Amino acid sequence: MATFAEALVIKKNIASTVLKNRKIHGVGIGYYDPKHPKKGAAVILYANAVSSTALGLGPKFSSQVKGKPINVPIRVVKTKKIRSNASYQDRIRPVVAGYSIGTTGGSGTAGLIVSSGNQLYVLSNNHVLTNPTNSNNRAETLQPGGADEGRTVRDRVGYLSRFVTLKTNGTNRIDAALSRPVRNSILSPKYATVGNIPGHVTSYRVGERFKKVGRTTGLTRGRVDSVNTDVQVDYGRDVGVLTFRNQSIILSDTPVSLPGDSGSVWLRSADNFAAAVNYAGTEDGKTSVAFPVDWALRALRVRVARPAGQRAGKVKVVDTHNGNAAYTRRLTPKELSMLKVIRPKSK
Repeated sequence: MATFAEALVIKKNIASTVLKNRKIHGVGIGYYDPKHPKKGAAVILYANAVSSTALGLGPKFSSQVKGKPINVPIRVVKTKKIRSNASYQDRIRPVVAGYSIGTTGGSGTAGLIVSSGNQLYVLSNNHVLTNPTNSNNRAETLQPGGADEGRTVRDRVGYLSRFVTLKTNGTNRIDAALSRPVRNSILSPKYATVGNIPGHVTSYRVGERFKKVGRTTGLTRGRVDSVNTDVQVDYGRDVGVLTFRNQSIILSDTPVSLPGDSGSVWLRSADNFAAAVNYAGTEDGKTSVAFPVDWALRALRVRVARPAGQRAGKVKVVDTHNGNAAYTRRLTPKELSMLKVIRPKSK
């Protein structure tokens, strides 16, 4: 039976090679049999195939650690190409998390209302709040977004404040951006169907149960299938296919990540703490690709917003049991410094 630590060693060794296979869209670590966790860990391949044999691989990966042989089984999850999402819905004032937001170029989801001091912001994806994607124009933020008939001036709720640039060469960790409202009162620090969010968690693990509200799929639930997952995400003709490192895959039997759901934030089902930011998915919508919300909040230097007069959301430190590889981990100061935060040019 393989451990998560052994699976992580193997994943790090083989990720760059297996992602060159056009049939393989992601590689991470999770349970070998999600229904029977005691069977141990596995390397999870998200691929357009039903078995490792169909990918030209055996049933397991083998390596050595300090001279000791390790063998980790492979589990293949059949998925189509992973792509970023953005699309549709109604106008709402004040704006709360879970509703359509975007630019004249399209729509995604307002993931969270966040704050820095007394200033409120909307947290979503770079590809939702920039226009064109990944550009440093001071784009108008519309609610609803442009794909939902949102119009400049009439539906303007803010402007792009800052974003983490997406690297077309090299690896990425997050797809995140903030919009600063035209006035704080146009935003409400609530989450659709849930209400106030207590804060965010610093980590979560394989097998945890999540829920979220996205513009297209509404209130949905999912399970963390893998963490430390490296994926290739297709951003379309203008940006191309980008590589993301150490992402999380959240699965469901029903669609959870369709066009328009980009930017939506997964909450822990047990206590409503914000956990992960959705930004991409497969064509059937049953696979969400996400990253820990802690990474975005620290990079952009904001916290979950709370009602007026209350302190910012709690940072709930999760015990990862000495860095157990079944958990996501916080970025180091060095890793955070490598996320390039851009402030847009004034028009």
